[in-house]
Amino acid sequence: MKIAIVSDSTAYIPKDLIEKHNIHIIPLSVGFGNEFYREEVDISSTEFYDKVREGGDLPTTSQPSVGAFVELYEDLAKDYDDVISIHISKELSGTYDTSITASTMVEGITVHSFDSSVSAMIQGFFVIEACEMVENGAKPEEIMNRLEDMKDTAVAYFMVDDLSHLQRGGRLSSGQALVGSLLRIKPILHLKDGFIVPYEKIRTRKRAINRLISLLEEDLKDKEVKRILFTHSNNREAALDIQKQLLEKYPDIDTVLSDLGPVIGTHLGEGAIGIGWYSR
Repeated sequence: MKIAIVSDSTAYIPKDLIEKHNIHIIPLSVGFGNEFYREEVDISSTEFYDKVREGGDLPTTSQPSVGAFVELYEDLAKDYDDVISIHISKELSGTYDTSITASTMVEGITVHSFDSSVSAMIQGFFVIEACEMVENGAKPEEIMNRLEDMKDTAVAYFMVDDLSHLQRGGRLSSGQALVGSLLRIKPILHLKDGFIVPYEKIRTRKRAINRLISLLEEDLKDKEVKRILFTHSNNREAALDIQKQLLEKYPDIDTVLSDLGPVIGTHLGEGAIGIGWYSR
């Protein structure tokens, strides 16, 4: 039995891991006016943030079409028996539902669609876990059960540097954005039941970053954390610095550094920092 692993682009899995595990990626898109770009195919993260800085309306985002999924699954059917298709939270995008629809339109392959209830590279951790299980000979049902179990321990927190993106995207009122900016509030968000929701409001960027680290260290004391994510939206040096701090204290933990690309960057804005992890 040959099993293919599929994910969408919002997992932001580093290219070396995509190549190592032969992961198949279907891209979401961002739109500027009437022009749409598939993230990391037609537009890079750097190009995206450059365009956002030019001003104008906030970019829009778009999920893959049913046709794009069908084309991918039909192509995989030539060489594989099953597909584990792991996607961004269905509360944030219709990508998972589109995957299910497409799976009913292909023959010769069984598609197992999975709603990760998260996004960014914490979603990518589900993908890597699935890949490692495939490489160890696991069956599709075993992999799907393990992914469901992972939901109980997978967490992600984000510090947003620019409140205007949340406000322009309808997730924060204009008054809240203005007051927050004046008071230098750096909201910490987290993923709960598939949604991005506020967790805490912290005064100053430094305190917010320290709070992200403390949230991780609370779990490191009590749980066997398997992998840790450090992610950022065009703020690589800050993410690297946090990763370095943690590795100095916990040198044996597996860590991954990942970008927040155009689709998630549309909502969180430039300068955001995130930490995510899951336990064994």
